[in-house]
Amino acid sequence: MALRDRPAIPDLTDLGRGIRARERAVIARAITLIESRRSDHQKAARRLVQELLPLTGKAIRVGITGAPGVGKSTTIDALGTFLTSKGHKVAVLAVDPSSTRSGGSILADKTRMPRLSSDADAFVRPSPSSGTLGGVAAKTRESMLICEAAGYDVVLVETIGTGQSETIVADMTDFFLVLMLPGAGDELQGLKKGVIEIADMLAINKADGDNIKRARAAAAEYRAALHILNPRSRTWSPPVVTYSALTGAGIAELWDSILDHRQRMTNSGELDARRREQQVKWMWAMLEERVFARLKSNPTLRAKLPRIEAAVAAGRMSPAIAVEEIVSLLDA
Repeated sequence: MALRDRPAIPDLTDLGRGIRARERAVIARAITLIESRRSDHQKAARRLVQELLPLTGKAIRVGITGAPGVGKSTTIDALGTFLTSKGHKVAVLAVDPSSTRSGGSILADKTRMPRLSSDADAFVRPSPSSGTLGGVAAKTRESMLICEAAGYDVVLVETIGTGQSETIVADMTDFFLVLMLPGAGDELQGLKKGVIEIADMLAINKADGDNIKRARAAAAEYRAALHILNPRSRTWSPPVVTYSALTGAGIAELWDSILDHRQRMTNSGELDARRREQQVKWMWAMLEERVFARLKSNPTLRAKLPRIEAAVAAGRMSPAIAVEEIVSLLDA
């Protein structure tokens, strides 16, 4: 594409004004700017986020994960609609799995959240993960700040529930909710200890109809399992609740637990401490991304990388020696 044909950088003053006015089309354009891989767009996005920073930090940030089929999108639709009915402004950042070959994305979350997607007090943004670690979009943190600057007081971040995405989402939110299904006997065997250790609450979905007894039995099993793990917080023991995203039963109680957690964490100072720690982790993650990008764009290295990669793939060179050679090229 010729330079004259490339999309112009949006006016940051206009973007900032539209974001403050909570104009959803403008918010969407701002997040598109943040997600762009163009260096001039990235530079503009950094300026925009910096300018809006004083307006951020007041929202309740909730990360939501669970295995495929557990009902994450249906739960978010039910919870988000409940919150907007109570006067909250809700933003949903739903990260879709992307193809590591094409970078394509399903982007189907809006069809799975029909009520919230059409709610004037909600903003739903499905973002392609573009093959990043754990399926989490690299720019989710910046997108979250844009939503907070727009006045959304609850931000829900959905992860696809695979790989290391849970840890990444837990490191950018205040409360990490893990959704489970009834039938604890089977699920308990495959329960990932790492995910449970960072969970602030376990919620058993589909507690309706004939599943109610199974859901209660599952909750009892999970409560017993949690007793052998060290809690994430010194002031909070993760509860296990049951609910139904289909009927809405238990959604209000689920939200009450999130508010209770926030109050305790605020009173103990842990919320501020957690956010400070998250900011530093965010800085290092962005630094690694920038350094790696510069490494890949180094002309000397780019010329020699194919030979080095071919030697490693063929077994003629060990990965350790290859890294040593790459570092020496950067130092040259």
